[in-house]
Amino acid sequence: MHRGKGMKFVGDSRVTAEQRANLPKDYSEYPGRTEAFWPNFLLKEWLAGSVFLIGFLILTAAHPSPLEQQADPTNAGYIPLPDWYFLFLYQFLKYQYAGGDFIVLGAIVMPGLAFGALLLAPFLDRGPERRPLKRPIAVGLMMLGFIATFWLTYESVSHVDYAERSEQYAVDVEAEETEIDTEAAGYEIYQNNCASCHGGNLEGQGNYPALLDTQLPEENIKDIAQNGIGEMPEGIFEGSEEELNALAAFVANPTGEEGGEGEGEGEGGEEGSEE
Repeated sequence: MHRGKGMKFVGDSRVTAEQRANLPKDYSEYPGRTEAFWPNFLLKEWLAGSVFLIGFLILTAAHPSPLEQQADPTNAGYIPLPDWYFLFLYQFLKYQYAGGDFIVLGAIVMPGLAFGALLLAPFLDRGPERRPLKRPIAVGLMMLGFIATFWLTYESVSHVDYAERSEQYAVDVEAEETEIDTEAAGYEIYQNNCASCHGGNLEGQGNYPALLDTQLPEENIKDIAQNGIGEMPEGIFEGSEEELNALAAFVANPTGEEGGEGEGEGEGGEEGSEE
């Protein structure tokens, strides 16, 4: 029994009478267009994937992603940005009929229709033609989706000042490496009153400045804690006078090193040391 390219089979089964390595399936309607999946086709896929992987690694090494602070839900001053592959949707939600009162339309309905169309594409377009010019609807929709995604991503990136974000939200490596005196009397008071805004290591975050090296006298620190400054409102600290002194002494010298208070040495510093 002979079929296709002269392949001889045993009886009516699909077991070939002659065993040959990497023998492709017999698709008579596609003569000369078949090849073995292993290793011929898979090797091509691996080579193509390796090229993209190496390019991606080179791009990552040449332009590393900026490391920002650890996510903190209590920090209202931090403005997050989604990962790059969601920037197009982030930008889309800024438009009038995709955000605000129409947030459900922009966040759920329209993206749902787009991704639903991608899922249903194999079932809706079942034509055998493979040339792009012979499939204008499918190719047109694909190009429309690609252009829209590319443009929205570009618009989102162009409106972000990454240099400013790096300066404002970057991780303070010096603060991370500095050993804070956790045994100080004011450490626990600081954690309960100030850490949510200024960070557990006084490194600052978002719009809240770092307190690791304030160079302020303790009297100034106590005044700011009670009366606020800038965007910091008054009345944040509601502890006792003794706790306020301990807090000011800790902020003025968080590492506990002798002579670290600088200009802060004085009456307030002596009170904090005695405590």
